[in-house]
Amino acid sequence: MKVLLLTGSHPRHFYLVNKLAELNIVSAHVIEKRGAFIPQPPSNLEDVDRNNFIRHFADRDKAEHLHFKGNEKVKDSIPTLEVSLQELNAKETIEWVKNQSFDLAISYGVHKLSDELLEVLPQHSWNIHGGLSPWYKGNTTLFWPFFMLRPNWAGMTIHRLSSRLDAGNIVHQSVPELEYGDGLHDVACKAVIRAAEDLKEILTTLPLNEVQYIPQKGNGKLWVGSDWFPQHLRFVYNTYNNDIVDQFLDGKLPRIYPPIISAFKREE
Repeated sequence: MKVLLLTGSHPRHFYLVNKLAELNIVSAHVIEKRGAFIPQPPSNLEDVDRNNFIRHFADRDKAEHLHFKGNEKVKDSIPTLEVSLQELNAKETIEWVKNQSFDLAISYGVHKLSDELLEVLPQHSWNIHGGLSPWYKGNTTLFWPFFMLRPNWAGMTIHRLSSRLDAGNIVHQSVPELEYGDGLHDVACKAVIRAAEDLKEILTTLPLNEVQYIPQKGNGKLWVGSDWFPQHLRFVYNTYNNDIVDQFLDGKLPRIYPPIISAFKREE
């Protein structure tokens, strides 16, 4: 099997690339160069929100470099095309992809792919979404489970690529094991690690012609970028001091579990 990867350029994205590269199946890699990993806080914030903003993104950077240490670089031997957001769906990118040889395309951490780019991808083309669809589609979807006091709903969805955002039929979903001391960003990183492990198992044990695609059920929600603003961080950091996982494990929060779709075991 040969796999084309289309990923972002943050540590979590390179971690997944390197894990799949260990299987010697990655035949080509398109990298979308993403923005600054530690953004500057908006200028009009109150002190509490400015401090939370700085803490939130500094903690994310620290967590990702801790959990994904040593995964900043991928194999030099993999044909690679680096593009900007504006170049992601350009004719030159589409032509480059068309000239590569692969059986499966997997996207992770890139912006929405155009219909023209989707048309040159194979029948089996998947997206790795940081969130459990259909409940957490769109943006910031590993944050919202914490805001909703459901840290065990912070997981990943592998689904078929489609023109509708995070709406394709599901191949597999995974959630990490929660442990005492886990903060929001620890759980997000562990979700990526678990998804990478599951994906490696899928690709080494399940032939593509045996993959089952399960339609997404339920209304769920498409979270857009404008849904989130820095004041939401008060709930996580000032109300709960980022100990939502501990309180969940202590039984102080309701235990409602998501219905996970697994590629390894299907319900009859």
